[in-house]
Amino acid sequence: MTTGDPDDVELVRSAQAGDEAALDTLFRRHYPRLRTLCLRLTGDHSDADDACQEALLALARGLAGFDGRSSFATWAYRVTTNTCLDELRRRRRRPAPGLPADAGETGDLDDQGGEDHGADLSDAVAERVDIHAALAGLPPEFRTAVVLRDLCQLSYAEIADVVGVPVGTVRSRIARGRTALLPVLAGNPTTPGRRPTHEAP
Repeated sequence: MTTGDPDDVELVRSAQAGDEAALDTLFRRHYPRLRTLCLRLTGDHSDADDACQEALLALARGLAGFDGRSSFATWAYRVTTNTCLDELRRRRRRPAPGLPADAGETGDLDDQGGEDHGADLSDAVAERVDIHAALAGLPPEFRTAVVLRDLCQLSYAEIADVVGVPVGTVRSRIARGRTALLPVLAGNPTTPGRRPTHEAP
């Protein structure tokens, strides 16, 4: 967004008043990030395209009821994430060659969380491994938390808002997801100056 461009709040208000150009601008602004989110969660370009289109339709239909209690971006991530998770659930009901047999088994999740540690999925690391294959091996709950944190750069509070769980659960899922990814990321050099992973609650 360049200086002088309307911010999301202005665009949402205009779009809710029926301004189709404002809605188009809003969607064009956020589409690249939403498409990336879909690709990271589904691991397939075709599924990502379908999920992103469904998410945009859901956003358009639900915009009138958007009350602005969260930012438009956070709300858009929430709708898009739910759309992708619906696609993953549908996929889970049909044979999925190549995915681990226990990919859907998450075990019990507590709200204790703990320190945010372990390797994050920086862009540099993503270039060195098949990130789609690595993420595909994670249960959807872990995959979503890791993607929203390490690739979408959302805060713990924002992720908690997106997925509808306590912050402690978000921390636990990220820690478990990163731990599960360590064997895949092993042997790939880390990059200096990587984004710190500690964050105050």
